[in-house]
Amino acid sequence: MNDFSIRNARIIDGSGGPVREADLGIKDHRIVEIGQVGPADIELDAAGNCIAPGLIDTHAHDDGAFLKHPDMTFKLSQGVTTVVNGNCGFSAIPMDNSADGIKASGGILTGIESGFTDLEGYFRTVLARKPAINNLMLVGHNTVRSLVMGSQRKAPSAKQLSTMAGHVEKAMEQGACGFSTGLIYRPGRYSEIEEIIELARIAQPYGGLYTTHMRNEGDKLLDAIDEALTIGREANIHTHISHHKAAGKENWGKVKSSLKKIDAALSAGQRISLDVYPYTAGSGRMIEYFNLDNINRELAEVIRLASCPAFREYEGRMLKDIAAEKGIDIVPLVHEILTAPKGDRTICIQFIIDETDIETNLRWQDMMVGSDGIPDLKGQPHPRLFGTFPKILGYYVREKQLLSLTEAIRRMTSLAATTFGLSQRGLIKEGYWADLLLFNPDTISDSATYDDPKQLATGIDAVFVNGKLAYRQNHYTQSGSGEMLRYQRDSFKV
Repeated sequence: MNDFSIRNARIIDGSGGPVREADLGIKDHRIVEIGQVGPADIELDAAGNCIAPGLIDTHAHDDGAFLKHPDMTFKLSQGVTTVVNGNCGFSAIPMDNSADGIKASGGILTGIESGFTDLEGYFRTVLARKPAINNLMLVGHNTVRSLVMGSQRKAPSAKQLSTMAGHVEKAMEQGACGFSTGLIYRPGRYSEIEEIIELARIAQPYGGLYTTHMRNEGDKLLDAIDEALTIGREANIHTHISHHKAAGKENWGKVKSSLKKIDAALSAGQRISLDVYPYTAGSGRMIEYFNLDNINRELAEVIRLASCPAFREYEGRMLKDIAAEKGIDIVPLVHEILTAPKGDRTICIQFIIDETDIETNLRWQDMMVGSDGIPDLKGQPHPRLFGTFPKILGYYVREKQLLSLTEAIRRMTSLAATTFGLSQRGLIKEGYWADLLLFNPDTISDSATYDDPKQLATGIDAVFVNGKLAYRQNHYTQSGSGEMLRYQRDSFKV
């Protein structure tokens, strides 16, 4: 007797192959039958809708959300069953329990708390909250550097570098999938390439990845690509470039040149992968984008506030509209916000990306998808937190026909699983973990907007996580069946 039998489904198995009509059986957390399926304790009629593997968010900042929001509804409601955390150099671990848990990330990892110091301690703490979805972790350079060097603007001493390497190695030993950098952010921006190469080399013997928010995504994009490729070659490690883009109107179109560089490196045998989010606005810690002594007026004009602890009434509004209402110039407004108490934890949304570049990225043969959402639910977050994956399937697949449904699913399932070392996930295959998404391809759509960002997607009928029904018709079932995943290994167990 199966736990679940799903009847009358169209199966998209994640391989990129054709859709087929079949039933599917789940028992003891795994897919046990495909085709002719026996009876079950619970029978579900798919009514001709599609079943796909659970979607994998390759770029998340949910380290703290697993502690603060273990229901993870903003991801589960999109059909996401696994997220890769610790991106952009910011990770929950290593942690110093005597320090401010969110200081290094400036609020990007909202919800981080004390009580653990390493990856296994973090995993144990998260599992106690009974998380809804699976979590895979990177170890972040900014976090490690802050712990060892504080905010020093210099190269590490030999002892400091050795201590940082020890933190990276411990995380890899405990199951991290790689080492991440955020070289546009502090303190990562103070590091030279030699430091990054040495630390990336620590992850290499484990087969892990080097993932990077590059040093520049604007006027020096191509230089940043060269740096990322050099780090990958010198460390002999798979390099993953996060949220590939060309920021700023004067740089639009450069993604074609950067993709050419990547194609050339791939042809030469280098291991490289990329992800993108399907929005024309980015989001991040606002203070990282401004020099307070010379505030960029042009950038300020295209910024909207997502989270603003000092001025909650500004959240969800454009800076230029606030300035006009107050009758002040936008430059002193930026200064006032960022120098106020907790001003450095302001999260902004910047409209700096060209739609044509998004389409160029999505046409690239193995482009994966990462939401890059910042889960501060107090404010008005970027809609990508709730809408990334249904937007791909609804807008770019169904409406724009930019890529086929089976190819989009492949990018968001088996390709991501293979890249990030997820064992027996990412495909609908007998014996694989039953992470599954049941959806209507004719109605799936994102509902989250910049004005109303915390809206659930439509067209999602059911989501299974490790064989448990986790989400059904817009409701979390309290299954708590998420696992803490380890790179190319079995899940972490308490």
